[in-house]
Amino acid sequence: MVVAALAGGAGWTYATQDVWTRASFLQAAAVLLVTQMVVYGIYDVFLYPKWFSPLRHLPTAPGSHWLMGHGLKILADKPGAPMREWALTIPNDGLIRYYWFFNRERVLVTSPKALGEVLTTNSYAFQKPENVKTFLGRILGYGVLVAEGDEHKRQRRNLMPAFAFRHIKDLYPVFWDKSREVVQAMTQECGARGEAEMEIGEWASRVTLDIIGVAGLGRDFKAIQDEHNDLVQTYQFLFKPKPPAKIMVLLAVLVPTWVLYRLPLERNKEVDNAAKVIRSVCRDLIREKKQKMMANKERTDVDILSVAIESGQFTDENLVDQLMTFLAAGHETTATALTWAIYFLCRSPEVQTRLRNEVRERLPSPDDVGATITSLDIDRMPYLNAVCSEVLRYFSPVPMTVREAAHDTTIQGVRVPKGIRVSLSPFANNVDPKLWGPDAGEFNPDRWISADGLSDESNRKAASGGAESNYAFMTFLHGPRSCIGASFAKAEFACLLAAWIGRFEFELVNEEEKDLDKVDIKGGVTARPANGLHVRTRVLPGY
Repeated sequence: MVVAALAGGAGWTYATQDVWTRASFLQAAAVLLVTQMVVYGIYDVFLYPKWFSPLRHLPTAPGSHWLMGHGLKILADKPGAPMREWALTIPNDGLIRYYWFFNRERVLVTSPKALGEVLTTNSYAFQKPENVKTFLGRILGYGVLVAEGDEHKRQRRNLMPAFAFRHIKDLYPVFWDKSREVVQAMTQECGARGEAEMEIGEWASRVTLDIIGVAGLGRDFKAIQDEHNDLVQTYQFLFKPKPPAKIMVLLAVLVPTWVLYRLPLERNKEVDNAAKVIRSVCRDLIREKKQKMMANKERTDVDILSVAIESGQFTDENLVDQLMTFLAAGHETTATALTWAIYFLCRSPEVQTRLRNEVRERLPSPDDVGATITSLDIDRMPYLNAVCSEVLRYFSPVPMTVREAAHDTTIQGVRVPKGIRVSLSPFANNVDPKLWGPDAGEFNPDRWISADGLSDESNRKAASGGAESNYAFMTFLHGPRSCIGASFAKAEFACLLAAWIGRFEFELVNEEEKDLDKVDIKGGVTARPANGLHVRTRVLPGY
């Protein structure tokens, strides 16, 4: 465009003036450049999406602003809420078009067939956008979560032994030990009265941070016992963004992220300092683990860090990035699921009571020091597993993720040009009546319970919650880019929820929050109550 303007400026000057001057040449070139930019802007923002885009025939979300598209609605609403609304109200065959700022086209994927193409059969054609990788990389490290293509395949292959089924089974006693520890700490906080008001999300974050430390990295961070722990405080800052974080989101619409994150803004300094703290912890973990492995030639550990070092496929800085990924994602997502589990059990006291009865009947008391549990103990608790599955279905900790077409491709035969962003929303798919039936919008753990416990058909329906497709349940995604730690997270979640419900009765401090619409929910890496979840926690005798 600049070259064309310069050439045009030269032609214009030659045709209209007898004497060339440098000033007249540059003036003509500037006029032509601005004209070209205005014409291109009008075409790109207004004409192309409506008249020329190959996506123009897709059903399009209503209510788009003439310039800002649906961007303001998406930022103002709760995380994933617009996608849920569109998926449930707009007739579609698997794809819905909506607009980001400046009418940038985006595609919401809704059907199992389309999801299968994006996540499985053609997964590496859809990659995380660069600005998303930069955002995540600052907090979660540039590990397996943001790697793409062959590099992602290599990293995932070398990390998989740490998440093998046999290894996860061996971690249940670790999960239970930490569950016992947090129950005892919370019981102590309840004091002589036997009850206290708690922000349950903080407790969830502290115990899950300890679990990923012990079970995943070989170090106990002692976050349960010390709420002022540097690592605890750092993650609380990162995952509880203040108003400046929202301003950064708006700036990212106008400024490339590689520029935005280098601006001398206070928020940038704070995030950079937080990342330095986490990287320092990770380097210490790597040094300690290598020293231990050298001293003990017969390696017996199969935690994430040991497996990564043993593979020989990661430099020390690569290892730091992997640890950052598993430290942050490995505790924040489960903590968010645990927080929402307590919320829904507060809304449904009959479910809470029924679950407590099963826990007390089948699992040892957290006060029983000599007792532990195995994976079989948890597997034999149908209602516990049903409640966990229903929480993960009804309110996925990560409500939405986004991909970008790495090259021209198709979804369900619809041409998707390179650079088009594709949105995947567990928050929408997980409650779609077309996939789950007419009660999809209800919190109902019984959908995961076999009607008779005998017939294959009944058991099959219970295993899927009644959904006809695997792609109806999108919490951990599917395919080569699915969550590598899904089994770890589900096992940890079940142990923690069982221990908490076995010992305590939970009630919302603010009864109005039983209406989910009245709960202010923040976005970011996960979706949590913006002001925390404040519950009245009461010790129940007999366990």
